[in-house]
Amino acid sequence: MTPALTWRWPTPNGRLPLPLVSGVLVLLCALWLTAPIVEIDFVHLMGSIGRMATFASQMFVTPDWGYLPQLLAKMLETIEMTVLSTAIAIILSLPLGVLAAHNATPHIIVYRLTRDLLSLMRALPELVWALVFVSAVGLGPLPGVMALAFVTVGFMGKFFAESIEVVDHRAVEGVRAHGAGWLQVRWFAILPQALPDFVGTVMYILDHNLRAAAILGLVGAGGIGYDLVMSMRLFQYDRLLLIALSIYLVVTALDRASDRLRSRIIHGRWK
Repeated sequence: MTPALTWRWPTPNGRLPLPLVSGVLVLLCALWLTAPIVEIDFVHLMGSIGRMATFASQMFVTPDWGYLPQLLAKMLETIEMTVLSTAIAIILSLPLGVLAAHNATPHIIVYRLTRDLLSLMRALPELVWALVFVSAVGLGPLPGVMALAFVTVGFMGKFFAESIEVVDHRAVEGVRAHGAGWLQVRWFAILPQALPDFVGTVMYILDHNLRAAAILGLVGAGGIGYDLVMSMRLFQYDRLLLIALSIYLVVTALDRASDRLRSRIIHGRWK
């Protein structure tokens, strides 16, 4: 009997499944054939390395230390926008994530409607929503917070739902067998298992929102973005260096905090 084709790997014979290999080859061929559409020219890219190196070398200048107080104020505003928008998104996306998970939603119609709502919320980038909210409430950090929170709910709700969908069903059945209700099953059996993934998702979203908030100032939505863009346009590399370094330090701090927090939750100890 001919064995059925499968996408799963590893296979019983240890070889890569034929449908998976064929799919990857077809995808690579399609990417190669469509590369000219996005103007990918490897010869041109190799020739531009020198210009990129020249631009990077201009960053090695003496920083404008007089700009530091303004930089700190703008970075604090950016961090506040990031944290506040993420906190709002967590509150809104957690119940939406439960409703959008097929093993936790109360009904298939609720599942489909919630999934479609989350897709709608993340369909447009933060910059577009920032323009919408700036036109509605005016300039400042408030439209930036609103734009970040709106889009973040769409992404975080989807991530939460996918984390819930892969929990161990045996623990869920055990809690349900003891007579737990709908809410108790989700609170005591599903959410504790998904908590490490939730933490990782939240820290990743914080990282993403910090970088997104760094450009929302371009449309008047607060943060360091306006200074970043103007420094590039005016070739103020002494300020651009400080801005890039400050963003890098904050992102690195968030990454380290994420590792330590996940270790604490999973292993019960700090790294």
